[in-house]
Amino acid sequence: MTALRGWGRPAGPVPGPRRVVHTRVVHTRVVAAVTAASCLVHLWLVAGNLHGLWLNLLMLAMVAVCLPCAVHIWRDGRTGALRQVMGCALAMTVLHAVLLLGGSGSGSGAAGHNHGVAALPAAGDSGSAAVGLLAIVVLEITTALLAATLLARLRRR
Repeated sequence: MTALRGWGRPAGPVPGPRRVVHTRVVHTRVVAAVTAASCLVHLWLVAGNLHGLWLNLLMLAMVAVCLPCAVHIWRDGRTGALRQVMGCALAMTVLHAVLLLGGSGSGSGAAGHNHGVAALPAAGDSGSAAVGLLAIVVLEITTALLAATLLARLRRR
């Protein structure tokens, strides 16, 4: 009666400590990779010199804070680094949303912030700048969400 041996238990592999550790490592590496990708995007935007001086300096400061945290998260998933990445990602989300709603969409150029101009073909189109800003906002929200879920997962342990 080997065909009925597993009757009554859910299908699939039996969850165990090894599987939980593996998924936590994968989650940690994904958070670190997304954080590093966000840093690279911001470095690329600074290199394009499409912003005012204060925004370039702010992005370099964000990279200086987040890149070491990405390394710490990759190595051992430090909760302090996760909190810092989550906080920076949320702060950058708010900043990008303010720039999207207040400055760059109006065409005045007062904010000196044109994300997406280098990434999208229509450099003069304010709609393409808005799409670029929205893409960065999504990246920052994703970074914050991944860091928050990993932090919750580590706290549960």
